[in-house]
Amino acid sequence: MWLTLVLTALFPVAAQSGAPAIARLAWLQGCWEGVAATRVVEEQWMAARGGAMLGMSRTVQDGKLREYELVLIREAGGSLVYEAHPSGQPAATFPMKEMTDASILFEDLAHDFPQRIGYRRDDAERITAWIEGTTGGRSRRVEYPYRRARCGP
Repeated sequence: MWLTLVLTALFPVAAQSGAPAIARLAWLQGCWEGVAATRVVEEQWMAARGGAMLGMSRTVQDGKLREYELVLIREAGGSLVYEAHPSGQPAATFPMKEMTDASILFEDLAHDFPQRIGYRRDDAERITAWIEGTTGGRSRRVEYPYRRARCGP
């Protein structure tokens, strides 16, 4: 009993579900799209395999590619980490801070901006992604509402 309590305190995600932590993110798998005026943001997440999910995103505005990002969410030490490889910037790693059955939050307070990256499942057809933190001494949060999209043509 004592060992179970200690393991649950140290590794809450794995202990709660009995399954690998990455398996709890199955709701993120697939293609997602956010459209606002002349801007389209797309994210696509592969199914979890080998202890990892691979994702990619692109932002197109006025018909031109403005940003892209390759992302790896992987198991590490009984938890998860988010490795971002954004266009034109160095890679950054954000350890998981908390996870529920419908959301996940990653945080690295030493990173410039953002310090936190999160995803929330709103329903079967919608998710909200966000980045937040402090920049220039001011708190800032940017949300990306997505709807499930068709993968491919």
